Amino acid sequence: MTIEQQLQQRSDGRCELCGATDQLSLQAVSPKNADRADHCTLLCATCQNDLESPQDHNHWRCLNDSMWSQEPAVQVLAWRTLKKLSTEVWARDLLDMMYLEPKTQQWAEMGQVNEEDDSAPTFDSNGARLQAGDSVTLIKDLDVKGAGFTAKRGTMVRGINLTSNPEHIEGKVNGVQIVLVAKFLKKA
Repeated sequence: MTIEQQLQQRSDGRCELCGATDQLSLQAVSPKNADRADHCTLLCATCQNDLESPQDHNHWRCLNDSMWSQEPAVQVLAWRTLKKLSTEVWARDLLDMMYLEPKTQQWAEMGQVNEEDDSAPTFDSNGARLQAGDSVTLIKDLDVKGAGFTAKRGTMVRGINLTSNPEHIEGKVNGVQIVLVAKFLKKA
């Protein structure tokens, strides 16, 4: 049985990301080769054409389902695509929910271009540089305007996102996505 036939059987003849049934073809998930079925996915033309630089953000809402696939290659593509769409709140929320086994996470991060940002770096209260995805701790109680609660000192904020302003970061506190001032944070 060929690799493409194995993928057809595994996916029940559907795109492994969006579920479409027409114009399906094999896609090796870099940096792996197409020498084994577990290194590949079966994708429709729409997913293949939009994979490198997602344009139709609504199309990719299908990742809400496919990110839970048991196939590591599908998980890797879902994770990479959600990372590219992380400017969208729904994509960040899906990334926050997504769990990858350590080997799969390493595969997902391999070969990814580190987009060098020429914006000013963001630093915490101790002068440590903050990166997207870091975890930080609040060093003082902060009133959250508009949300009606106080973020308490010592609260951990996981998986932060950087903003265009180097003095601010975004993160979830008490399940609410808020903007925090970096000088009131300490890298965890």
